Amino acid sequence: MTQHQQKPASVLERLVFNNRPAVILICLLISVFLFYQAAQVRPSTSFEKMIPLGHSYIQNMLAHRDDLANLGNTVRISVAAKDGDIFSQEYMETLRQIHDEVFYIQGVDRSNMKSLWSPSVRWTEVTEQGFAGGEVIPQTYDGSGESLEELRNNVLKSGQVGRLVANNFKSSIIDVPLMESYSDPEDRSKQITLDYQKFSHELEEKIRDKYEAQNPNVEIHIIGFAKKVGDLIDGLVGVALFFFVAIGITLVLLLWFTRCLKSTVAVVVTTLIAVAWQLGLLHTLGFGLDPYSMLVPFLVFAIGISHGVQKINGIAMASGETDDPLIAARLAFRQLFVPGMVALASDAVGFVTLLLIDIGVIRELAIGASLGVAVIILTNLILLPVAISYLGISQRSVKHAREEASREHPFWRLLSHFANPVVAPISIVIALIAVGGGLWYGQNLKIGDLDQGAPELRPDSRYNQDNDFVINNYSTSSDVLVIMVKTAPEGCAHYDTLAAMDELMWKMENTAGVQSAVSMVTVARQSIKGMNEGSLKWETLSRNQFVLNNSIARAEGMYNSDCSLAPVLVFLNDHKAETLEHVVAAASEFAEANNREGLEFVLAAGNAGIEAATNEVIASSETTMLIAVYAAVSFMCLLTFRSVAATLCIILPLVLTSILGNALMAYMGIGVKVATLPVIALGVGIGVDYGIYIYSRLETYLRQGMTLQEAYYQTLKSTGKAVMFTGVCLAIGVFTWVFSAIKFQADMGLMLTFMFLWNMVGAIWLLPALARFLIKPQKLVSVTAPA
Repeated sequence: MTQHQQKPASVLERLVFNNRPAVILICLLISVFLFYQAAQVRPSTSFEKMIPLGHSYIQNMLAHRDDLANLGNTVRISVAAKDGDIFSQEYMETLRQIHDEVFYIQGVDRSNMKSLWSPSVRWTEVTEQGFAGGEVIPQTYDGSGESLEELRNNVLKSGQVGRLVANNFKSSIIDVPLMESYSDPEDRSKQITLDYQKFSHELEEKIRDKYEAQNPNVEIHIIGFAKKVGDLIDGLVGVALFFFVAIGITLVLLLWFTRCLKSTVAVVVTTLIAVAWQLGLLHTLGFGLDPYSMLVPFLVFAIGISHGVQKINGIAMASGETDDPLIAARLAFRQLFVPGMVALASDAVGFVTLLLIDIGVIRELAIGASLGVAVIILTNLILLPVAISYLGISQRSVKHAREEASREHPFWRLLSHFANPVVAPISIVIALIAVGGGLWYGQNLKIGDLDQGAPELRPDSRYNQDNDFVINNYSTSSDVLVIMVKTAPEGCAHYDTLAAMDELMWKMENTAGVQSAVSMVTVARQSIKGMNEGSLKWETLSRNQFVLNNSIARAEGMYNSDCSLAPVLVFLNDHKAETLEHVVAAASEFAEANNREGLEFVLAAGNAGIEAATNEVIASSETTMLIAVYAAVSFMCLLTFRSVAATLCIILPLVLTSILGNALMAYMGIGVKVATLPVIALGVGIGVDYGIYIYSRLETYLRQGMTLQEAYYQTLKSTGKAVMFTGVCLAIGVFTWVFSAIKFQADMGLMLTFMFLWNMVGAIWLLPALARFLIKPQKLVSVTAPA
């Protein structure tokens, strides 16, 4: 009898296989409920899920959200004239219609919406009689030549050139602030959460498509967080297609591997059941799918296939010893349930460490991945062997398994030399060199975005082309850092406050990476100059409080209702990680030096402030998360194998993968950000499976008295093929993401492909070399102790 036949059946094994109809019935009932729930899952995300709500910058921004209406979640629509400029009757009429159309789209903060057609956009000039002013587009505008000439003059006097109006006068912008939730038009007592995908589609259909068709001389460009997220959600359709491609590839490779259609279908179906259960549980708990958590069904499928292959391989080997499919399934269950459970528990604990990161989408990804691992325990470790106990393995597969078990394998014999006393030290030296090289090059890895625009999308995407248009045609960048100046009520108009704000603006404008800075001081200085016949000598702040009060009266929108908060808008060249770090450091230094009782400079709002906060959270969480994931996985391995040496053999190859993964990201110019940080942790969680399966088999053969090299050869014969197949199969499946229209999905696909393959290589190559130096056969403790 074989070693695993000699072991008595555990309580769990008897419970499962003595009640197989009940197991299938329970799974069927769960499937009916969770399949229905999975069918209700919809794309879902929100502004607040994408940002670190616990960071001080974000808390400051949210605390003053009402005072910063135009500086939060805003969309900018640029309406450009292909020929001529904006001063034509046809252009202005199209702009008016677009303004009115956008005004009535649900979710728009109508009171703060701004364009040339907004009454709040005004012009001011100094005359011999004093100040004069009015609406940029007056009530008397009728589209005539005289009205257009008056409009041109008003625009020049409005200070909006470079802001709402392009520097070349060939386009103008509609600023559209959004509300995260708004009242249901049919039932005012209900609140509706802004649907980014729906909103994005309305902008495309009601604005871009409609008005570009209506006026062929008009070209529309749309940028903003909501539009970017809408485009990302649209990209999920393509990702879903890649999921079906991955299923097809896996099905073909599994059929080649198992040589059995029944077991191939059983593995794929039980794994798809796990994916459906995971999606159903997500919806039951109130979650949806966002562009980042779309990764989770792929992970669940990948992990499920990995464990399914091990199960089928084990059943095929056991079928070589018995013709009864029930006995074969029970023998495989007896041999593989504990290492499979340990691997899945390690996966789950590793994924849970992502909860340490204070960003909603990452935490939801962690919850989704942990749920997926939990359901795999039922579907692939329990339901799959029960199903095979009924279906059995084809005679062709059994015959192949028997031949494989009895014949010599030159390839596995060659790989077994990794455990050879001569080869093992060479492997260790190569690994140390790789660690050194990876750590050295990995120093170039940056936190945050490394490109302009939306790095989540391709450089040639419509969104990034629209963003380039706005950057190239307007003086005010789309990347804005907002520093909030807090005072006592009515304190923002005091000279000391304005002088400090003026000093802050000067410091920021002389900081590398800053285009310009704007605040109520900008308007006050212009007003004081105007009150003194336009003399440049008077373009400064007056110490006379009455003069200051009069000057800031024209700075409407640059301070709140009781003049206790005034924002300083700092326009940046871009939102690259280095730019943000440099600018935020300068602003923080100024705030620390100038904060005092009654005057406080508070960071930060604007999209650049949000990006800076996110980068800080990721930078502080990255090391903590990695330490936590390795500590958790190491603890699970130590608890199971009761051996520090065994734990090191499993964990050290994963450490090498993480180091080389960071170096690869640095080489490819991929920053550590919301999209890529989870991949680092997930790579460790999934990669540990290979080492656990290999070591558990290796330990079994070593306990039978075999030498390390012979034990490793037998391990490769029994489970090495399954490990190698799983690594290659999963890598091919996720490699399809490289062709995604969403760049961060392509980056994820590339990183996961590398990690799947390199974790497999590390387990096969480095684990036996480490075992040569760390494992003492006479001190081994079995992982499969009798129940």
